[in-house]
Amino acid sequence: MIDTVTRDYLAAADAALPGFVEGFYLVGSVAVGAYQQGRSDIDAMIFTSRPASADDLAVLRDLHAKVAVDGVYLEPALARTWPTDRPVAPFVVDGDLRAGQPCGELTPVVWLILQRYGIALRGPAVADLGVRVDPDEVRRYNLDNLREYWQANAHNFRSYVEALPAGEARDATIVAWYVLGPARLHHTAATGGIISKIEAGPYLASLFPEYAELAGRAVRHRAGEDVAFRTTDLLMAFDAVDAVAEDAWRRFGHPDGTT
Repeated sequence: MIDTVTRDYLAAADAALPGFVEGFYLVGSVAVGAYQQGRSDIDAMIFTSRPASADDLAVLRDLHAKVAVDGVYLEPALARTWPTDRPVAPFVVDGDLRAGQPCGELTPVVWLILQRYGIALRGPAVADLGVRVDPDEVRRYNLDNLREYWQANAHNFRSYVEALPAGEARDATIVAWYVLGPARLHHTAATGGIISKIEAGPYLASLFPEYAELAGRAVRHRAGEDVAFRTTDLLMAFDAVDAVAEDAWRRFGHPDGTT
């Protein structure tokens, strides 16, 4: 599946824009060995020979509507800087190409994944790219993401969810997302490495045994089992988000709240 899709992408890109795609590197779930067909995206860092023109973008927009590859297009000048400050760059999310706006996909974590786990399908070997990763920047990014995104998100929805019937069924994908996502960031802050969502379940259980049963069900859902979740499970997932974030900040952030 992955080989077919990426081969189709490269063939289509070469036919439509000869010489444009100089480097193609798989990142994301494929790179870390956690790809699940039907659940995971195929994510790539795509190095180009020139900045994309309006005509190039029109071609790429049509191409990505047909071929299921997401990723970021890095022109030569941008690729040399390994940016993490949301620069303007073309990027694709769920087949939708976006241009002329800050690219939130360029984070310290994506460079870490490329450096350690990236798979080269075109261009120099990953080891020869000279990818620069600052461990402190990776740690800061994960800590800030835990507090500013995950905790804020859980807090925003808690009062709404608390008003729902306790035993009512909840979307399993959403519950598993809250259970497993923050634990991955905690692991990266703790070790500097990347784990999959499935690996995040046992990791969460090791940190907080009180969430082990919920984490186990979330992993089983990610593995394709039909697992039921209720409102009480989603509220417990929100509790786990707080526990993971606060523990990460306590252990890996400074007491004054800075990193």
